[in-house]
Amino acid sequence: MADTDETDPARNCPPGYVPPQVWRRDAPSGGAFAHINRPVSGATHEQALPVGRHPLQLYSLGTPNGVKVTIMLEELLEAGHTGAEYDAWLIEIGNGDQFGSGFVAINPNSKIPAMVDRSLDPPVTLFESGAILFYLAEKFGAFLPGEVHARAQCMSWLMWQVASAPMLGGGFGHFYAYAPIRIEYAINRYAMEAKRLLHVLDTRLSRHEYVAGDHYTIADIANLAWYGAIMRDAYDAQRFLATEEYRHIDRWLTLLDARPAVRRGRMVNRGAGSPDTQLRERHDARDFEVNREDMVQARGGVRI
Repeated sequence: MADTDETDPARNCPPGYVPPQVWRRDAPSGGAFAHINRPVSGATHEQALPVGRHPLQLYSLGTPNGVKVTIMLEELLEAGHTGAEYDAWLIEIGNGDQFGSGFVAINPNSKIPAMVDRSLDPPVTLFESGAILFYLAEKFGAFLPGEVHARAQCMSWLMWQVASAPMLGGGFGHFYAYAPIRIEYAINRYAMEAKRLLHVLDTRLSRHEYVAGDHYTIADIANLAWYGAIMRDAYDAQRFLATEEYRHIDRWLTLLDARPAVRRGRMVNRGAGSPDTQLRERHDARDFEVNREDMVQARGGVRI
Protein backbone atom coordinates (compact mmCIF):
# COMPACT_ATOMS: atom_id res chain seq x y z
CA MET A 1 0.00 0.00 0.00
CA ALA A 2 1.31 3.42 -0.90
CA ASP A 3 2.46 5.64 1.89
CA THR A 4 -0.19 8.35 2.40
CA ASP A 5 1.76 10.22 5.05
CA GLU A 6 2.25 13.92 4.21
CA THR A 7 6.00 13.42 4.42
CA ASP A 8 5.87 10.95 1.52
CA PRO A 9 8.48 12.18 -1.02
CA ALA A 10 6.01 11.45 -3.83
CA ARG A 11 3.90 14.35 -2.53
CA ASN A 12 6.76 16.78 -2.61
CA CYS A 13 7.79 19.30 -5.24
CA PRO A 14 9.84 18.29 -7.08
CA PRO A 15 8.65 14.70 -6.65
CA GLY A 16 11.04 12.75 -4.49
CA TYR A 17 12.48 15.77 -2.69
CA VAL A 18 13.28 15.16 0.97
CA PRO A 19 14.68 18.01 3.10
CA PRO A 20 18.17 17.12 4.33
CA GLN A 21 18.92 17.00 8.05
CA VAL A 22 21.19 20.02 7.63
CA TRP A 23 20.61 22.50 4.80
CA ARG A 24 23.55 23.39 2.59
CA ARG A 25 23.54 25.52 -0.52
CA ASP A 26 24.96 23.02 -2.98
CA ALA A 27 23.43 24.63 -6.07
CA PRO A 28 21.81 27.96 -7.04
CA SER A 29 18.25 28.21 -5.81
CA GLY A 30 16.87 29.40 -9.13
CA GLY A 31 14.40 32.20 -9.73
CA ALA A 32 14.79 35.82 -10.71
CA PHE A 33 17.19 36.78 -7.92
CA ALA A 34 19.27 33.63 -7.56
CA HIS A 35 22.44 35.44 -8.67
CA ILE A 36 22.37 37.78 -5.66
CA ASN A 37 20.94 35.48 -3.00
CA ARG A 38 23.36 33.95 -0.50
CA PRO A 39 23.12 32.46 2.99
CA VAL A 40 25.66 34.78 4.65
CA SER A 41 25.92 38.51 5.30
CA GLY A 42 28.74 40.97 4.79
CA ALA A 43 30.49 42.75 1.96
CA THR A 44 31.60 40.98 -1.20
CA HIS A 45 33.74 43.80 -2.56
CA GLU A 46 35.20 47.19 -1.74
CA GLN A 47 32.98 50.00 -2.95
CA ALA A 48 32.83 53.42 -1.32
CA LEU A 49 29.52 55.27 -1.32
CA PRO A 50 29.26 58.66 -3.02
CA VAL A 51 28.44 61.68 -0.89
CA GLY A 52 26.61 64.77 -2.14
CA ARG A 53 26.27 68.26 -0.73
CA HIS A 54 23.11 67.84 1.35
CA PRO A 55 23.01 66.63 4.98
CA LEU A 56 20.69 63.73 4.10
CA GLN A 57 22.26 61.06 1.89
CA LEU A 58 19.92 58.33 0.65
CA TYR A 59 21.13 55.09 -0.95
CA SER A 60 18.19 53.29 -2.44
CA LEU A 61 16.20 51.89 -5.36
CA GLY A 62 12.61 52.69 -6.34
CA THR A 63 11.07 49.52 -4.97
CA PRO A 64 8.13 49.85 -2.56
CA ASN A 65 10.48 50.03 0.42
CA GLY A 66 12.64 52.64 -1.29
CA VAL A 67 9.66 54.69 -2.44
CA LYS A 68 8.50 55.12 1.15
CA VAL A 69 11.53 57.24 1.96
CA THR A 70 11.62 59.35 -1.21
CA ILE A 71 7.92 60.16 -0.84
CA MET A 72 8.54 61.16 2.78
CA LEU A 73 11.44 63.42 1.85
CA GLU A 74 9.47 65.05 -0.94
CA GLU A 75 6.51 65.55 1.41
CA LEU A 76 8.78 67.25 3.93
CA LEU A 77 10.14 69.57 1.26
CA GLU A 78 6.62 70.27 -0.01
CA ALA A 79 5.67 71.24 3.56
CA GLY A 80 8.53 73.74 3.72
CA HIS A 81 11.13 71.78 5.69
CA THR A 82 14.21 72.96 3.80
CA GLY A 83 16.46 70.86 6.03
CA ALA A 84 15.05 67.79 4.30
CA GLU A 85 16.99 68.47 1.09
CA TYR A 86 18.71 65.27 0.10
CA ASP A 87 20.92 63.46 -2.35
CA ALA A 88 19.48 60.16 -3.59
CA TRP A 89 21.97 57.66 -5.02
CA LEU A 90 20.85 54.63 -7.01
CA ILE A 91 21.76 51.23 -5.58
CA GLU A 92 21.51 48.63 -8.34
CA ILE A 93 20.60 45.53 -6.35
CA GLY A 94 20.71 43.38 -9.49
CA ASN A 95 24.39 44.30 -9.78
CA GLY A 96 25.11 43.60 -6.12
CA ASP A 97 25.73 47.24 -5.09
CA GLN A 98 24.15 46.44 -1.72
CA PHE A 99 27.09 44.15 -0.96
CA GLY A 100 29.68 46.89 -1.39
CA SER A 101 31.72 47.69 1.72
CA GLY A 102 30.37 51.23 2.00
CA PHE A 103 26.75 50.14 1.89
CA VAL A 104 27.27 47.26 4.31
CA ALA A 105 28.88 49.70 6.76
CA ILE A 106 25.52 51.55 6.87
CA ASN A 107 23.26 48.52 6.59
CA PRO A 108 24.73 45.15 7.61
CA ASN A 109 21.54 43.54 6.27
CA SER A 110 22.38 44.65 2.69
CA LYS A 111 18.86 45.79 1.83
CA ILE A 112 17.68 49.13 0.52
CA PRO A 113 16.98 51.78 1.64
CA ALA A 114 19.78 53.11 3.82
CA MET A 115 20.38 56.71 4.83
CA VAL A 116 22.99 58.88 6.51
CA ASP A 117 22.15 62.13 8.30
CA ARG A 118 25.34 64.19 8.17
CA SER A 119 23.81 67.18 9.94
CA LEU A 120 24.94 65.61 13.23
CA ASP A 121 28.42 64.79 14.49
CA PRO A 122 28.98 61.93 14.34
CA PRO A 123 26.55 61.24 11.49
CA VAL A 124 23.46 59.12 12.10
CA THR A 125 23.21 55.96 9.99
CA LEU A 126 19.83 54.37 9.39
CA PHE A 127 18.39 51.33 7.68
CA GLU A 128 14.93 49.75 7.46
CA SER A 129 12.31 51.93 5.77
CA GLY A 130 10.00 52.07 8.79
CA ALA A 131 12.84 53.26 11.01
CA ILE A 132 13.81 55.95 8.48
CA LEU A 133 10.22 57.20 8.23
CA PHE A 134 9.95 57.41 12.01
CA TYR A 135 13.34 59.15 12.32
CA LEU A 136 12.44 61.78 9.72
CA ALA A 137 8.99 62.34 11.21
CA GLU A 138 10.48 62.97 14.65
CA LYS A 139 13.37 65.05 13.31
CA PHE A 140 11.08 67.45 11.47
CA GLY A 141 7.97 67.14 13.63
CA ALA A 142 5.81 66.20 10.67
CA PHE A 143 3.39 63.46 9.58
CA LEU A 144 3.46 61.90 13.07
CA PRO A 145 0.68 62.84 15.51
CA GLY A 146 1.59 64.12 18.95
CA GLU A 147 -1.67 63.22 20.68
CA VAL A 148 -1.24 59.85 22.36
CA HIS A 149 -4.23 58.00 20.82
CA ALA A 150 -3.57 59.23 17.29
CA ARG A 151 0.15 58.50 17.64
CA ALA A 152 -0.60 54.96 18.79
CA GLN A 153 -2.79 54.35 15.75
CA CYS A 154 -0.15 55.77 13.42
CA MET A 155 2.62 53.61 14.87
CA SER A 156 0.42 50.51 14.92
CA TRP A 157 -0.46 50.83 11.23
CA LEU A 158 3.13 51.64 10.33
CA MET A 159 4.35 48.48 12.05
CA TRP A 160 1.49 46.49 10.54
CA GLN A 161 2.71 47.43 7.09
CA VAL A 162 6.32 46.60 7.90
CA ALA A 163 5.23 43.20 9.20
CA SER A 164 2.96 42.48 6.23
CA ALA A 165 5.44 43.38 3.46
CA PRO A 166 7.25 40.00 3.46
CA MET A 167 3.93 38.24 2.82
CA LEU A 168 3.26 40.46 -0.19
CA GLY A 169 6.76 40.57 -1.67
CA GLY A 170 8.85 37.62 -0.59
CA GLY A 171 5.74 35.48 -0.28
CA PHE A 172 3.08 36.20 -2.90
CA GLY A 173 5.26 38.17 -5.30
CA HIS A 174 8.07 35.64 -5.28
CA PHE A 175 6.00 32.52 -5.84
CA TYR A 176 3.57 34.14 -8.29
CA ALA A 177 6.08 36.04 -10.43
CA TYR A 178 9.71 35.14 -9.69
CA ALA A 179 10.01 31.50 -8.66
CA PRO A 180 11.50 29.15 -11.29
CA ILE A 181 8.40 26.92 -11.15
CA ARG A 182 4.73 27.53 -10.34
CA ILE A 183 3.89 25.83 -7.05
CA GLU A 184 0.12 25.73 -6.53
CA TYR A 185 0.30 25.36 -2.76
CA ALA A 186 2.69 28.29 -2.33
CA ILE A 187 0.71 30.59 -4.64
CA ASN A 188 -2.56 29.71 -2.94
CA ARG A 189 -1.05 30.16 0.51
CA TYR A 190 0.29 33.64 -0.17
CA ALA A 191 -2.60 34.78 -2.38
CA MET A 192 -4.91 34.03 0.54
CA GLU A 193 -2.74 36.06 2.87
CA ALA A 194 -2.39 38.93 0.39
CA LYS A 195 -6.15 39.13 0.02
CA ARG A 196 -6.64 38.93 3.79
CA LEU A 197 -4.25 41.87 4.25
CA LEU A 198 -5.98 43.85 1.51
CA HIS A 199 -9.27 43.24 3.29
CA VAL A 200 -7.82 44.43 6.60
CA LEU A 201 -6.73 47.70 5.00
CA ASP A 202 -9.93 48.09 2.98
CA THR A 203 -12.02 47.65 6.12
CA ARG A 204 -9.94 50.24 7.96
CA LEU A 205 -10.31 52.73 5.12
CA SER A 206 -14.07 52.17 4.98
CA ARG A 207 -14.18 53.89 8.37
CA HIS A 208 -11.42 56.50 8.11
CA GLU A 209 -10.20 58.88 5.44
CA TYR A 210 -6.57 57.99 6.09
CA VAL A 211 -4.93 54.88 7.50
CA ALA A 212 -4.28 56.27 10.99
CA GLY A 213 -7.49 58.30 11.17
CA ASP A 214 -8.30 61.84 10.03
CA HIS A 215 -4.84 63.01 8.99
CA TYR A 216 -2.16 62.02 6.48
CA THR A 217 0.80 60.41 8.30
CA ILE A 218 3.80 58.16 7.81
CA ALA A 219 1.35 55.25 8.11
CA ASP A 220 -0.18 56.34 4.80
CA ILE A 221 3.22 56.75 3.17
CA ALA A 222 4.33 53.27 4.22
CA ASN A 223 1.12 51.55 3.19
CA LEU A 224 0.81 53.50 -0.04
CA ALA A 225 4.13 52.16 -1.26
CA TRP A 226 3.23 48.48 -0.93
CA TYR A 227 -0.54 48.38 -1.21
CA GLY A 228 -0.56 50.95 -3.99
CA ALA A 229 1.77 48.70 -5.96
CA ILE A 230 -0.33 45.59 -5.27
CA MET A 231 -3.50 47.41 -6.32
CA ARG A 232 -2.09 49.04 -9.45
CA ASP A 233 0.72 47.16 -11.15
CA ALA A 234 2.89 44.85 -9.03
CA TYR A 235 3.55 41.36 -10.43
CA ASP A 236 0.80 41.80 -13.09
CA ALA A 237 -1.44 40.15 -10.52
CA GLN A 238 -4.33 42.61 -10.22
CA ARG A 239 -6.83 40.43 -12.08
CA PHE A 240 -5.63 37.35 -10.23
CA LEU A 241 -6.17 39.06 -6.86
CA ALA A 242 -9.40 40.78 -7.99
CA THR A 243 -8.13 44.08 -6.62
CA GLU A 244 -11.24 45.88 -7.88
CA GLU A 245 -12.99 44.43 -4.84
CA TYR A 246 -11.13 46.83 -2.54
CA ARG A 247 -12.95 50.04 -3.39
CA HIS A 248 -11.99 51.86 -0.17
CA ILE A 249 -8.31 51.29 -0.85
CA ASP A 250 -8.90 52.53 -4.39
CA ARG A 251 -10.53 55.72 -3.02
CA TRP A 252 -7.59 56.30 -0.68
CA LEU A 253 -5.02 55.66 -3.43
CA THR A 254 -6.73 58.14 -5.74
CA LEU A 255 -6.55 60.73 -2.96
CA LEU A 256 -2.84 60.12 -2.36
CA ASP A 257 -1.93 59.80 -6.03
CA ALA A 258 -2.97 63.43 -6.49
CA ARG A 259 -0.30 64.68 -4.05
CA PRO A 260 2.63 66.28 -5.93
CA ALA A 261 5.16 64.89 -3.45
CA VAL A 262 3.85 61.36 -3.99
CA ARG A 263 4.27 61.71 -7.74
CA ARG A 264 7.80 63.04 -7.35
CA GLY A 265 8.80 60.47 -4.74
CA ARG A 266 7.79 57.61 -7.01
CA MET A 267 10.20 58.83 -9.68
CA VAL A 268 13.35 58.96 -7.54
CA ASN A 269 15.85 56.09 -7.83
CA ARG A 270 13.51 54.35 -10.23
CA GLY A 271 15.65 51.87 -12.11
CA ALA A 272 13.00 50.65 -14.58
CA GLY A 273 9.89 51.90 -16.28
CA SER A 274 9.17 54.68 -18.75
CA PRO A 275 12.19 57.01 -19.07
CA ASP A 276 10.02 60.10 -18.53
CA THR A 277 9.05 58.81 -15.07
CA GLN A 278 12.57 57.82 -14.01
CA LEU A 279 14.93 59.97 -11.99
CA ARG A 280 17.80 57.62 -11.33
CA GLU A 281 19.54 60.11 -9.03
CA ARG A 282 18.16 63.15 -7.27
CA HIS A 283 20.39 65.95 -6.00
CA ASP A 284 18.21 69.01 -6.44
CA ALA A 285 14.56 69.86 -7.03
CA ARG A 286 15.39 70.96 -10.57
CA ASP A 287 16.38 67.37 -11.42
CA PHE A 288 12.68 66.58 -11.94
CA GLU A 289 12.62 69.14 -14.73
CA VAL A 290 15.99 68.60 -16.41
CA ASN A 291 17.42 65.19 -15.44
CA ARG A 292 14.66 62.67 -16.01
CA GLU A 293 16.04 59.60 -17.72
CA ASP A 294 14.48 60.46 -21.09
CA MET A 295 16.29 63.81 -21.01
CA VAL A 296 19.59 62.28 -19.86
CA GLN A 297 19.41 59.70 -22.67
CA ALA A 298 18.68 62.42 -25.21
CA ARG A 299 21.88 64.16 -24.06
CA GLY A 300 23.93 61.00 -24.44
CA GLY A 301 23.92 60.17 -20.73
CA VAL A 302 24.91 63.65 -19.52
CA ARG A 303 23.34 65.07 -16.37
CA ILE A 304 23.15 68.85 -16.01
